[in-house]
Amino acid sequence: MTTTTELTLFADYFQIHMSDADSDGDLSDAWTDQAVADHLAVAPDALGIGTSVNVDVSVTVVVLTQEPSDDSSEFDHVVEAGLNVSLGRLMVLGCTDHAPDAATFEVPSGWNRARVSRSNLARATQADIDSDESPETTEKIRIQVWPAPEFPAKVIKRWPRPGCELDV
Repeated sequence: MTTTTELTLFADYFQIHMSDADSDGDLSDAWTDQAVADHLAVAPDALGIGTSVNVDVSVTVVVLTQEPSDDSSEFDHVVEAGLNVSLGRLMVLGCTDHAPDAATFEVPSGWNRARVSRSNLARATQADIDSDESPETTEKIRIQVWPAPEFPAKVIKRWPRPGCELDV
């Protein structure tokens, strides 16, 4: 069964988080220069998703039973990584949000894969702090999650963020 949930999250510090709801989701050592360039910080039980703006972003979370088809051509930036969810409760929130108030999703216990597809990045970046005032300029993030063995982080499609020489 597929479940889809729409969220609006504050991307404080240019990031949102997803993690095992039953762990601390510590990403403090995960934001390396490469993680910043890839817009993805990875810990075994948490992922930090880099955003292009430091305001509200539109997030769609899709919980699937199997790997979805590749539609990366429809997005600006697409990354994937494995995430261990020990008791089957996945949490998605802004990085400074209060964890008990976060959206949680039932997923299979153990390893899952997350594909993060981001769009509308050029318009959001151009509008900057005003980007969340209109759907035409709001950054959009789709997170697809499905059961899969442990999987290393991978950039499927890279959006070269203006001003970042590591985005190649």
